Amino acid sequence: MKFRLNKTVAAVSSSALLLMAVPAFGFASASGAASKPTFAIGYEGPLSGANAQLGINMKWGVQLAVQQANASGKLPFTLKAAWFDDQGSSTLSPAAAQKAISTANLVAVVGPAFSGATKSAEPFYVAHNIATVSPSATAAGLTTGKTNNNFMRVVYGDDVQGQADASFLVTKKGAKSIAVIGDGTFYGSGLAQVVAIDAKALGATVTQNTVPQSSSCPPGNAPVSEYSDLATQLKSSAPAAIFYGGYYCDFGLLLGALHSAGYKGYVMSGDGSESSALISGTSPQSAANGVFLSAAGGSSGGNFTGALETAFLKISGGVTSGKALYAPQAYDSVTAIINALKTVSIKASVNTIRKSLISALHKVSFQGITGHIAFQSDGNLAGSGKGQIDYYQVQGGKILQFGHN
Repeated sequence: MKFRLNKTVAAVSSSALLLMAVPAFGFASASGAASKPTFAIGYEGPLSGANAQLGINMKWGVQLAVQQANASGKLPFTLKAAWFDDQGSSTLSPAAAQKAISTANLVAVVGPAFSGATKSAEPFYVAHNIATVSPSATAAGLTTGKTNNNFMRVVYGDDVQGQADASFLVTKKGAKSIAVIGDGTFYGSGLAQVVAIDAKALGATVTQNTVPQSSSCPPGNAPVSEYSDLATQLKSSAPAAIFYGGYYCDFGLLLGALHSAGYKGYVMSGDGSESSALISGTSPQSAANGVFLSAAGGSSGGNFTGALETAFLKISGGVTSGKALYAPQAYDSVTAIINALKTVSIKASVNTIRKSLISALHKVSFQGITGHIAFQSDGNLAGSGKGQIDYYQVQGGKILQFGHN
């Protein structure tokens, strides 16, 4: 996924500093009792730059989970969170991963958040036997053919989501012609390809196009020429629907261009565009109204409620979990790591704990905020994922959930 900074995000991301973990094995207290060891759980994702919004959402979820776990007083260890900003970039993620690996007493990582960044970072995590549990990296290629994968995710992959999106447009909306556009990224083009294949299988006529990500798309920018030209072509060919595989930053520019061109068909994108920053980054903002979005919602797409939601609001500065996509998934990712950590020997070396956690995570099974969390050997959630893709539509400048498939 990838996203755009607003003033709130900028304020939060500026505080996203690396928290250094204390030594894993504490000194004896004055009373002679040994203190609990302290372990770091890392988060790798976009905490600055144009793609920060989703990363900030997940940061809040990680903070809440760590806070709640420590406050319970029931753990034989204390947790710290450590932050590794990769801006959602596959170019920057290897450095973020290496920084995580070198962090004292870090035992596992939540993330990476974006699929392309995950693909680039994983070789480093694999080499050091570090488990990564992603709240949001959905590319099918991250799990295909893997066994006892060190990478796991608490959402279903693009193979599930892409099929559901194609079915939504063709079966539910009756779109017999679809223009599928990918942004050239590992995530965006992968999702677009799945949608194209499944839409064709359902009988739709499909055209495909790739428009590489723009290097400059801050909120309010006029559409770059490549989107204006594409929008004019789409207006002329008049497909019944357009599906965009990519992130909200460029999707907002495309929507502005489609509005200017006068395109009137259905427009849809995936979870990479499911952010309020999509609306602020579309000019005019009303051009985003009517757009359909989808997101893999774990096993149910649940949000925080009750005391958890109250605690989350304090961390997020008043943003509800329903408007902070992947915050609950980040919370569940931390919970999975904690549950696994409780089953391994915490007296072993950090390297041994890291390695043990991979197998331990493949044995966890619990009811999380987003549903039942258990991992297959390849790192995917257990189950087919059918019925677990959430649908949204932009209405009156707001993203509203209206169903799932």
